[in-house]
Amino acid sequence: MDLSQLEQKLDVVFNNKNLLKESLTHRSYLNENPSRETPHNERLEFLGDAVLELAVTENLFHQYPDFSEGDLTSIRSALVNYQMLADVAKEIELNNYILLSKGEAKDIGKARDVILANAFEALLGAIYLDAGYETAKKIINVSVMNHLGEVIEKKLYKDPKSLLQEIVQEKLKITPIYLVLSEKGPDHAKIFTVGAYFGEKLVAQGDGFSKQEAEVEAAKNALKHVS
Repeated sequence: MDLSQLEQKLDVVFNNKNLLKESLTHRSYLNENPSRETPHNERLEFLGDAVLELAVTENLFHQYPDFSEGDLTSIRSALVNYQMLADVAKEIELNNYILLSKGEAKDIGKARDVILANAFEALLGAIYLDAGYETAKKIINVSVMNHLGEVIEKKLYKDPKSLLQEIVQEKLKITPIYLVLSEKGPDHAKIFTVGAYFGEKLVAQGDGFSKQEAEVEAAKNALKHVS
């Protein structure tokens, strides 16, 4: 696989190409290709997660000197959750470079988004090891922090269910309710679909690996219809 195009998108040229390959190797790929010497990316993901959190924290700390710890934490969470990181990964077309098993390659939706988010964190870990913190921070500023305006404008840092309840109670004088519409998949990887209702009207749906996560996704989608 030619990874030079990805390096070009990132404006980074790896000295150690094996680090880049490792960051893009999902565990499932090694299950089907046990002879491959490159490790899977979970250790790099662990490192990249820490690098990402530090860079975002540092940026927010200096950019919002009057914000409380709670506000900064909420904004950071909105910037580094897997949905946001999956969007960032899609923007750099990371999906074209990740090595997956044939089964995982067919998967779409939330499970794929988690893989994309994890791979992006692994990529940051690889960049940190290969080129240092400042280079990793530069990538984070370009790819992640450019979503800060969207997070602030759309109040994505607020709990979606609480925000939806505030708006709907003010506009419609009712409280949103959430009902499970379906459950799919094996017990260890079950995906729930939850509907957000205003009275008896189904306004939006959301998927999640737990009922709570699905409710949050449903609330996020419902906010698009009321804000």
